[in-house]
Amino acid sequence: MLKNFLISAPDLNNKTILVTGGTGSFGTHFLKSIIEKYTPKKLIIFSRDELKQYEMAQLFPETKYPFIRYFIGDVRDYNRLEMAFRGVDYVIHAAALKHVTIAEYNPYECIHTNVIGAENVVRAALRNQVKKVLALSTDKAVSPINLYGASKLAAEKIFIAANNIRGLDPTLFSVVRYGNVVGSRGSVVPFFQKLISEGANSLPITDPNMTRFWITLSQGVDFVLSSLEMMTGGEIYIPKIPSMKMVDLAKCLAPNLDQHTIGIRLGEKLHEWMLTADESVQTIEENDRYIVMPMLTKSQKGIASKFLSKRFVYSSETNAEQINSEQLKEMMYA
Repeated sequence: MLKNFLISAPDLNNKTILVTGGTGSFGTHFLKSIIEKYTPKKLIIFSRDELKQYEMAQLFPETKYPFIRYFIGDVRDYNRLEMAFRGVDYVIHAAALKHVTIAEYNPYECIHTNVIGAENVVRAALRNQVKKVLALSTDKAVSPINLYGASKLAAEKIFIAANNIRGLDPTLFSVVRYGNVVGSRGSVVPFFQKLISEGANSLPITDPNMTRFWITLSQGVDFVLSSLEMMTGGEIYIPKIPSMKMVDLAKCLAPNLDQHTIGIRLGEKLHEWMLTADESVQTIEENDRYIVMPMLTKSQKGIASKFLSKRFVYSSETNAEQINSEQLKEMMYA
């Protein structure tokens, strides 16, 4: 059975929620989840892709779901964000340029969206006194070796530091950080499935020892909702999720196909981390997650004793929770 991350959830009924990058894989699943569980005052889908907005509006029309609003806009455009955030209670910041190789080739675009966009979200949220902002990050932000990871690390720092500059404003900022999402656009799973359906004789593997963390879209949404409820400002929430070797993943999807090694691509790691040894000394462990607390919290009474007692690295290579073929299939069809 898949791990349930929805240990607690906020009451989003009669609240206004905005999702940046709302037409992406996460935003689409988030919308479905909200529709199933809540009746918000407004659910604003904010993104720059008019075609995806149109397609989503066909599936989830405002005539059937009168609380849904579709806003065309770009996180690079502060003025549009400031307008969109008016009256918003909660912001989930999912907008980003996410492809490692594309970011390496287009560094200015990556920085403008992932870093300057993060700053714009913070400024617009403070301007409109949004209650909570939760930003989505990635394991690639940990000890980054590519521009995408470095830009997401910078974004994490911007959101955490926003709690120190908000003054008397009520807005709280936190981050969730997790690994590869099974079945999301750009994931290796649909890429392998496409090759298999086209009759490929062999699947490409970058390195036979490569490992990755894996989480489902449903788990990601539930983790975000529970973190939104828990956050008090400045935390980084990291789910305890399984890892798998890429060769095992390929073998699970196509047990009768050969594999061929193509080599690690520019900016790609052999293994991913979600928590470094240096971060672990300010990290609290819960049953289903690690919580990196803000530095200022460590001196507060009753907190220091809860931090991990030893320097700990949360890596896809050494992760104790590894998944097999049956568990992967369960995650794919969840």
